[in-house]
Amino acid sequence: MGEAPKPQHTRPDGVDDVTVEALGKLSEALEVIEEARGLLYTWHRRTGEADLALDDAVDLFRKAGRDDIAESITTDLIGRNVLEGRWTFQVVEEYDAGYYAAFKEHERAAREALAPGRTHLFEAEMKEERRTHGRRHHEATPD
Repeated sequence: MGEAPKPQHTRPDGVDDVTVEALGKLSEALEVIEEARGLLYTWHRRTGEADLALDDAVDLFRKAGRDDIAESITTDLIGRNVLEGRWTFQVVEEYDAGYYAAFKEHERAAREALAPGRTHLFEAEMKEERRTHGRRHHEATPD
């Protein structure tokens, strides 16, 4: 098994501790944004599922003779925008093209400028400090 970290996880010459820490914080923030984006997609899918489930509710209200309630749901709620002029897919698209894309670009640009594109330097150095060198299951890499 590999005892040395891969070059992509090794600090380039001239990169100081504070820069590695800053890149680590930026990476951490991006991970939170990735998680938030996943929740946004969950919101998108769950809202769509609920909208489709309304069809069954409307059918059952009609079977129960409650056409008034069925019609109210059909005309006011089914297919309704969740935000002004937007369904959830439009919210997701706007988020992805705007804030998410800008965030990813800033993270990439910082890595390129400060650590020639290398990723997870902070975490890789933490792993080197915390692992027991030479011990099984504490290898630097799987190969």
